[in-house]
Amino acid sequence: MTASRVPDGAPAQEPAQDVRERRLHPVTPLRRAWAPIAILLGWAVHDMDQAQRQLAHLTTAMLLIGIGVLVPAAALYGFLTWWFTHFAVTDTELRIRTGLLFRRTAHIRLDRLQAVDVTQPLLARFVGVAKLKLDVVGADKKDELAFLGEREAGNLRAELLARAAGFAPESAQDVGEAPARPILHTPPRMLAVALLLTGAPWAMLLAAVAVPTLLWFATHNLWTVIAVAVPLVGGAFTNSAGRFIKEYDWTVGESQDGLRIDHGLLDRVHETVPPGRVQTVRIVEPLLWRRRGWVRVELHVAGSSNTVLVPVAPRENAEDVVARILPGVSVPKPADFTGAERRGRWCVPVWWRSYGVAVTETVFAARHGLLQRHISLVPHAKVQSVRLTQGPWERHWRVADLHLDTGANKTVTARLRDADEAADLLRAQADRSRTGRRDARPDRWMAGA
Repeated sequence: MTASRVPDGAPAQEPAQDVRERRLHPVTPLRRAWAPIAILLGWAVHDMDQAQRQLAHLTTAMLLIGIGVLVPAAALYGFLTWWFTHFAVTDTELRIRTGLLFRRTAHIRLDRLQAVDVTQPLLARFVGVAKLKLDVVGADKKDELAFLGEREAGNLRAELLARAAGFAPESAQDVGEAPARPILHTPPRMLAVALLLTGAPWAMLLAAVAVPTLLWFATHNLWTVIAVAVPLVGGAFTNSAGRFIKEYDWTVGESQDGLRIDHGLLDRVHETVPPGRVQTVRIVEPLLWRRRGWVRVELHVAGSSNTVLVPVAPRENAEDVVARILPGVSVPKPADFTGAERRGRWCVPVWWRSYGVAVTETVFAARHGLLQRHISLVPHAKVQSVRLTQGPWERHWRVADLHLDTGANKTVTARLRDADEAADLLRAQADRSRTGRRDARPDRWMAGA
């Protein structure tokens, strides 16, 4: 069947008939029933002394009565929140109605969708359900539908993307999900070695051992040691084993609706990087990775929480992925960068050597970092404003910093440029940004459909 599109600029018409509302999967109450119990546990952790005193006064009978009241109350809360949650897809928006006492209706415009991601926590994978997360332009956080049947989540995601692309409502359900072609896969062994060669987990692990030990000898207070040790151990876990679990089996695929990213050992996540929405791409090269030629690619998308494009990969493979997410953009070579002014060593000793700038027809690139090298790429069309700053000490040494602001509330800075060169870069970049926005391709889903 040939899908038709709604003409650009044509006003969307709401259907005359009533929109059919749907409920979430029947296992959803089991998830929401934990909310009252989580609140009680949170109070206990927040005030451990008071919680211990209260528990000491409880008899076995009182404890059993409390459990007998709490469990049915939690189950009733989970059922009622599920019962009063509905969602519906209209020609122009996704409506989500929630609330037991205070009703809330979210109207998510389909033409403002940036990404629709499917996530499956470990237990959800066993039950066969999934969570749908929606990135919307201008929203501070993602709206979500948790949980839907696995097949229903995939079908709804495909329908929302088709409608966001401009397909007519009567044909959006038949479009289906665009096929993806794998272009990069990070082997678990490479990911594990890369994490071992990163300094942050080892530094946090050392702090988790040394700081609590010093606190114990200084205070002999167990609760103080625990309060400091738990966040440090948690941080060390998040930066090592936590990252391995999250970035396990990382696969990047190319489709008509953007780059697909699948990853996760326990919780499987299926994300989409929408075309034309990427504001900044950053290539990170830790010191111990350079000998192996490995890099990490991060990105910033306006209104999206997706920040990792490639956790670790050989440089040539990573640059190929960058070229696909930023069509027509090639990563500048080391020889293309112009280093900072030597006078800048009086403003930033030692580290001044790491700064550099490269400008091509399509992208502005800034380099910084001596131990962990970063290269930030900003397409000219994504630059929102350009600023030049110069403090008193920098004015004395005739150097200045150039700042490029993007739509993702991120700033890329070219530091320690010659003052006259920075002024020329400012004027030239303003012209390049205007030209880039005029010639940029439209930000539409399934542009090649």
